[in-house]
Amino acid sequence: MTSGRPEPRRSTPIAASLPPAGLPGLDPAWSRLVDVPERAVGSVPGDAAAASVGAASAGRTNRWHILDNAAALDALGVTPVGTILCVHGNPTWSYLWRETVAAATDAAAAGRPAWRVIAVDQLEMGHSERSGVARPLARRVQDLSDLTRELGVTGPVVTFGHDWGGVISLGWAVDHPDQLVGVMLLNTAVHQPEDTPIPAALRLALTVLRTGTVTTTAFLDTTLAIAHPQLPSEVRRAYRSPYLDAARREGIGAFVADIPVDASHESAAELARISAGVARLTVPALMMWGPRDPVFSDRYLDDLQRRMPHADVHRFETAGHLIAEDVDYAGPALDWLADNLGGTPGATRQAAEAEAEPQVPAAATEPALPMWHHLESLAHSSEPAVVDMVAGPGRTPRTVSWALLSTRVHQIARGLVALGVKSGDRVSLLVPPSADLTAVVYACLRIGAVVVVADAGLGLRGLSRAVRGARPDHIIGEVPGLTVARAFGWPGQRISVATLPAVSARALNVTASLAGVIRAGEAAHDLELPHPPAASDVAAVLFTSGSTGPAKGVVYTHGQLMALRDALSAQYDVGVGTGLVAGFAPFALLGPALGARSVTPDMDVTSPRTLTARAVADAAAEVDATVVFLSPAAIANVVATAGELSSAQRAALARVRTFLSAGAPVSEALLTAASELMPAASAHTPYGMTEGLLMADISLDGIRSSMASQATPGAPDAAAGGVPVGRPTATTRIRIAPLDAAGVVGAELTDATGVTGEIVVSAPHLKSHYDRLWITNRVADAHSTPGERWHHTGDVGHLDAEGRLWVEGRLQHVIVTAEGVVTPVGIEQAVERVDGVRRAAVVGVGPRGAAQLVVVLELEQRQRRSRLAEPELAAAVREAAAAGGHEVAAVLVADTLPTDIRHNSKIDRTALARWADGILRGGRMVSP
Repeated sequence: MTSGRPEPRRSTPIAASLPPAGLPGLDPAWSRLVDVPERAVGSVPGDAAAASVGAASAGRTNRWHILDNAAALDALGVTPVGTILCVHGNPTWSYLWRETVAAATDAAAAGRPAWRVIAVDQLEMGHSERSGVARPLARRVQDLSDLTRELGVTGPVVTFGHDWGGVISLGWAVDHPDQLVGVMLLNTAVHQPEDTPIPAALRLALTVLRTGTVTTTAFLDTTLAIAHPQLPSEVRRAYRSPYLDAARREGIGAFVADIPVDASHESAAELARISAGVARLTVPALMMWGPRDPVFSDRYLDDLQRRMPHADVHRFETAGHLIAEDVDYAGPALDWLADNLGGTPGATRQAAEAEAEPQVPAAATEPALPMWHHLESLAHSSEPAVVDMVAGPGRTPRTVSWALLSTRVHQIARGLVALGVKSGDRVSLLVPPSADLTAVVYACLRIGAVVVVADAGLGLRGLSRAVRGARPDHIIGEVPGLTVARAFGWPGQRISVATLPAVSARALNVTASLAGVIRAGEAAHDLELPHPPAASDVAAVLFTSGSTGPAKGVVYTHGQLMALRDALSAQYDVGVGTGLVAGFAPFALLGPALGARSVTPDMDVTSPRTLTARAVADAAAEVDATVVFLSPAAIANVVATAGELSSAQRAALARVRTFLSAGAPVSEALLTAASELMPAASAHTPYGMTEGLLMADISLDGIRSSMASQATPGAPDAAAGGVPVGRPTATTRIRIAPLDAAGVVGAELTDATGVTGEIVVSAPHLKSHYDRLWITNRVADAHSTPGERWHHTGDVGHLDAEGRLWVEGRLQHVIVTAEGVVTPVGIEQAVERVDGVRRAAVVGVGPRGAAQLVVVLELEQRQRRSRLAEPELAAAVREAAAAGGHEVAAVLVADTLPTDIRHNSKIDRTALARWADGILRGGRMVSP
């Protein structure tokens, strides 16, 4: 027995067979049995290091069961452009790949490039032969080569592997560079760090090896039980079909025993050979990952991405180990093949892009001033740069001058470099809005480190998903954030903002404090900072609010952040000398880049709706503010608490010249009420999103003019409704991708008047891409070309005759009735004018194409429970909706409407639709 490897029992030979009939999703015509001569390990060039392994079994002939669509393609009369070689792991079989076989065959029938798919049952597994021969990793890689040789596969080949099959498929890829044109992977691993134990689930399986994997079905049952959602019983039975008795489960136990637990293991050398070879692969690669996998966690994805940095990656946040059952992976895989290999797999995507990339003069793409420009130009100024409203003694304001901020930024930059932070490293910041956060952000930008910002407004689970998925190299945080990092096992060196006692630092795995970083920077005052990052270098990963699904990491380059700064400066005349109140925390970080003195009011950043008028006024007075930025939810409470203002506080607000609110639609009434507190200010509602913070702008007067135009009989905007958000900003272009009668987004863009569809934007300050979300990028960037970036926003709206944009809702909230497409915002606005209604949400209940409109109300007077609306109120709501030609099936009253955490204003209509459907089906009147 080899050290580190439990010895499995030799199995009795069992003949190969075809799968039983009637397995869901499996066409019997795909199944075939193939006799394959077994060659000695090392028969493939490049495999000599393991040449002695398994040599004794050479000369055998083994019978394999495989799925193969070659006959189906031949019947269609099409010639394959290449072969997708699919390799399952443990304890599955080729049934795992049934969707790939079906999707590839259907695509060929539809005239798309035809891919032959060969999905194998590895020997000792599935319905292939039980040979009774030990098959360590090197033997299995050779087995796969033997099979493709017997089948006459000569390339082009794209390998596709999952679990331990991922390693074996990569072994084949490394050994066949002349045939290989691409690599696709589902959750797998090629390297186990020496200082990290193998996953707990595998440690347990090794501890009870035979009992857990062979004698009983425990290992198989556990694997099938961790699908998200639970697998249908008939699918579970299909996966169990080759493993109905212990003799047929010997391969499951042997696979677990073959896990290299240490360097002395029999398969350790082969795993090392494959992992080293993977790092030399240059062919296009796609990794689709389920982060809820208890075995192949994100740690292994991180390792694979380091080895193949050119790979496209998509993390399905809701998926786990059985990702092929959790999500649609086959369709995206074929889309990726079409994008990267097309009908001529020998040509790589990189070559095609290089040919298509236009030649742009460097001066046109290199902004002149870096983000830290004003920290340099004002480095000797004693004027305020940043004010912390509660950072001083007794929670009094603390003012940081430009001189001190510039000094701190340089000290922290040098200290981070001394601590090992490099250009391109990701630094996750778990620090509330403050001068400390500002200094750390600009220090990271200066040395080329990538700032990762996921605010506490995402909630604990959302924050954990975001930070872990961003794979930080370093984490800088306060104790609560560091505690979460420790509890959830986030990667990265930990740096505490506060200086912690030694015991606490050890408990939290903290290696340094911010004060220590500053001292190191002071000591290294002669240290030359790295060359400033280029405009094309990644600067930040900023997470969305999570209001429409799991928060997404939005990647910005330095050039794009500079363009954003310049767009804000030009649109609102913000610059040196401007006093800026930022009631939306991320906006405060742009203050130093703009040259403005900035302050965040005393507020709970996880609950903007708690912001008070007094807190805003105090902040405005502290920096003599001329610009105030608040979220829509914050405005409502600011207006509601205006009666608490003193005369001095009112005077501070009266000096404001520009008032901004963005993040969700703002009603004219609310904006008017806020303007009464700032009578000298021009009120604006910029339209944008995390992916592009300033796409359009409209003033209060512009809103009034737009609404008046809409109210004109016969106006093209009257039927569509929505919220006017203004005209594109100076460097922005806006187009519409029209919706058809089924609510599907069209392929063409238009700027025609009155056409409802998805809003698509283009601007220099648009984001680069989403992090590790290749499929999302493919959809969002559908109209982008080299040199011209467009972003599908997911918002729905139209352009009016004056070129103004109107937002009608979110694409996922579009309702398709028997009469056609209905967008919610216009109806909601009409309903919100009914007496007693504070907010309204319109959702669809029933099948798409025959959905019924349901209106859910939140009333001005707080309700203790949810219920059906009283007849009089329901009649008023129906009348308001009918004025726009819409028939309402039901009116419900909720105690409160669910919103996102960050803005407290984006209504979760998807959740409301599920809730309303349950209520109308006779469910309990619970809170949504």
